[in-house]
Amino acid sequence: MEPLRTDEVTTHLVSRSVRLSAPPVTASLAAVHRPRTVWTAPDEPAVVGGGAAVTVEADGPARLTQVRETAASLFDGADIDGPSVARPRFFGGLAFHEGATGRDPWSDFPAARFVVPEVQLVFDGDEAWLTVTAAGDDPEMVEQRLVEVRETLTDLPDAPPQGPPGVSKRHRMTSVDAWRDSVEVAISRILAGDLRKVVLAQALEVELDRPASVPDLLARLGDTYPECHRFLVEPGVGASFFGATPERLVSLRGREVETGALAGTTGRGDTDDEDEWLADELLSSEKDSHEHELVAETIREQLDPLSAEIRVGDRGIRKLATVQHLWTPIDATLERDEHVLSLVDALHPTPAVGGLPPAAALDVIRETEPFDRGWYAAPVGWFDADGDGSFAVAIRSAIVDDTLATLFAGVGLVADSDPDAEWDEVQLKYRPILDELERDD
Repeated sequence: MEPLRTDEVTTHLVSRSVRLSAPPVTASLAAVHRPRTVWTAPDEPAVVGGGAAVTVEADGPARLTQVRETAASLFDGADIDGPSVARPRFFGGLAFHEGATGRDPWSDFPAARFVVPEVQLVFDGDEAWLTVTAAGDDPEMVEQRLVEVRETLTDLPDAPPQGPPGVSKRHRMTSVDAWRDSVEVAISRILAGDLRKVVLAQALEVELDRPASVPDLLARLGDTYPECHRFLVEPGVGASFFGATPERLVSLRGREVETGALAGTTGRGDTDDEDEWLADELLSSEKDSHEHELVAETIREQLDPLSAEIRVGDRGIRKLATVQHLWTPIDATLERDEHVLSLVDALHPTPAVGGLPPAAALDVIRETEPFDRGWYAAPVGWFDADGDGSFAVAIRSAIVDDTLATLFAGVGLVADSDPDAEWDEVQLKYRPILDELERDD
């Protein structure tokens, strides 16, 4: 089926679900058809999806409104038989900038794209649910397909995981000299009062020794970064965009919102004492505290018009395998019912990946970065028929196509940023993905 827009919806969804013995997650992902979907998040069931019952695409400033309206038309009158945990959902995301450029490696990724998987597996503790969804009005066909897929997944063998594919060549899209020039230009604009903060990114293109197995890459990322949001987004053909991001953009359940500020970074120590020293240095750093507070303050301001109450937790340290971040949890209770895409629209891009003021920062990003961000640092996640959902910020990510992968990482710049220190931080942020691509030997 071709991607839909609101005025093209002439059908609704039919969905059936059944509980089954949980098959191996990685083998399940390898068994389903493209476009494949993966979503795992702390305190949420894990989801593996395959195929597309429907696809919704949109572009321009109102792209999320278009997606929301089209999805509502599809859910209206839907024939859904299954528990809430197994309900069909839209999975996808959007480009960092509102217009899709079509430049490599993002040529198959539009400005916004969401799919309802034809086959959806939900892993909730010891339980697993299989859901099959189709567009149309044929419950018997869906029920037959459910039987077929269940048989395919029963006793699915858990194949030995493939190791890292290995990296044969690297190509930096930003040289050290070009980076220093860009940072100095950004700092001069901050000192002139045009900006308060801007986040500049780099891209690293790597050639692999053999084609990457995305299911195995995600499995290894899950072992190393279990506290992160792992995701996979694919078009029908071509590249796969995946990552393990520590940054939640927003989740919505009813009127309860969870988000937070994640900004300010340092490495991990080789010993416990060194690790704690680095954490203390990060907490006391004026530069990192200033950058972090800009993010937290802006999130509060963005939520305020929609909220009856906003609750800000204590600032602390979020420790990951290769880095540690300043982290402030932020929760809210909404004044009225809202769709999670409305919150995504209000919050993206946060100053943690864009800057302040947003329009000026986006101009600097477009003028400075010699590559297309595509979906890097943009929202990825899911929403359901009630408008509830969960979205993360797609950092610590890469896009891979056969034996070519492009990794992305960025840093926040304020008035006292040092170009060489910021360069080192970018290299540190490549490590989560690069470690899973490089062989140990």
